[in-house]
Amino acid sequence: MRRSEALQGVRVIKFTSIMGRYEAAELNQIEAAELLGIDERTFRRWRQRFEDDGEAGLLDRRLGKASGRRVPIDREHEVEALYRERYSGFTAKHFHEHLVARHNFAWSYTWTKTFLHSKGLLEKAKRRGAHRRKRPRRPLPGMMLHQDGSSHAWLAGQPALDLIVTLDDATSAILSAFLVAEEGTDSTFRGLLEVFGRHGLPLSLYTDRGSHYFYTPQANGKVDRDQPTQVGRALAHLGVEHIAAYSPQARGRSERAFQTLQDRLTKELALAGIGTVEAANAFIRDTYIPAHNARFAIAPEQEGSAFVAVAGLDLAEILCVQEDRCVGNDNCVSFNRLKLQIPESPLRAHFVKANVKVRQYPDGTLAIFHGPRCLGRYDESGLPREHEPPAPRSRQAIVVDCRPLVKAGLRPPPPAAAALTSGRPSTSRAAKRSTGRSGPPQTRAQPQPPS
Repeated sequence: MRRSEALQGVRVIKFTSIMGRYEAAELNQIEAAELLGIDERTFRRWRQRFEDDGEAGLLDRRLGKASGRRVPIDREHEVEALYRERYSGFTAKHFHEHLVARHNFAWSYTWTKTFLHSKGLLEKAKRRGAHRRKRPRRPLPGMMLHQDGSSHAWLAGQPALDLIVTLDDATSAILSAFLVAEEGTDSTFRGLLEVFGRHGLPLSLYTDRGSHYFYTPQANGKVDRDQPTQVGRALAHLGVEHIAAYSPQARGRSERAFQTLQDRLTKELALAGIGTVEAANAFIRDTYIPAHNARFAIAPEQEGSAFVAVAGLDLAEILCVQEDRCVGNDNCVSFNRLKLQIPESPLRAHFVKANVKVRQYPDGTLAIFHGPRCLGRYDESGLPREHEPPAPRSRQAIVVDCRPLVKAGLRPPPPAAAALTSGRPSTSRAAKRSTGRSGPPQTRAQPQPPS
């Protein structure tokens, strides 16, 4: 027996009992209606139907009839075929969104979920555990960012890849997401460069204790703040606080985002027929992230933004691996089994034994810096790339007009002092002879008395 039919039987029994008390003058119409939970006008209609047709007059005439809002049978077959053939494995909510957006479906999500359960196409979700108090969100975007990676078979038929995601704590909006072969320092810098360059610098970054984020002397122990990693050095240079999480539950906001991504993103990539990492990253950037944020991002608690603009700051030269090296006798720098030849420079004849800094960028390219000056840039294999060397100083002679000095009776400067070169004083023998040291002494002209 259906629940509606059972409730109708209970209602008939209760009405007949109260009707008997009403006929015995124990209750008036208002009191009888209150006991039945209806108003007085409804009680009078039920009493009239009971007097005319007996208990049959109290039955709900809608039972046993098809609802005017019922989904047509042909649409039910269409929905079932779509789920079996095209959207297999989708959650009820995800499937309903595609039905509405692509298949002109106008019925509710609740009907869709119930229909899938009735056909055995979807299992009912397990009951949630005890409620735990969540950490409050930051009130403004940019106050805290989460960054993490998730290893999963994101592309059908390919091995597991790592999805690097950077999201905002205040809104849960994904600011950057891309696939890489393995999570590490380069992927971290790539994600931070995308976010910082587009939005600005945040106040803090919340991550796990991976080896590329922190140095941890003991397994599962506290991080050593005195020995920063490359990521820690770059964040400290930019003034961004780096917060370490000591449990997966502490990163629950990003962990729940990855659950959604592993369920939805894999199906969207398969539905779009994408099979390469490059195409997947373009799809994620241009199509999936805007749709995901429109669906799951929430409004911040307060208006405004905590991101700080970085105009005039070259983030690419900070968010990269930086290591000190000493130039060898061959004027080359050794770095990761590569020999980086320093090209000719107008700054000095060579850089042998000089201390330089090698920078490795997230795309694999390299550069050598001597102080603030870039000596050369190289590709992933260590071959030189085109670069702009520092502009040399002008070697044109400076012409000094000595006529005012001669008229005043003063000695003009020697020729060597008037011909200035690239900032280095001439030490050749010809220059010394030009100063007048080897020639006869010259006497200073005496001024003539006025006539």
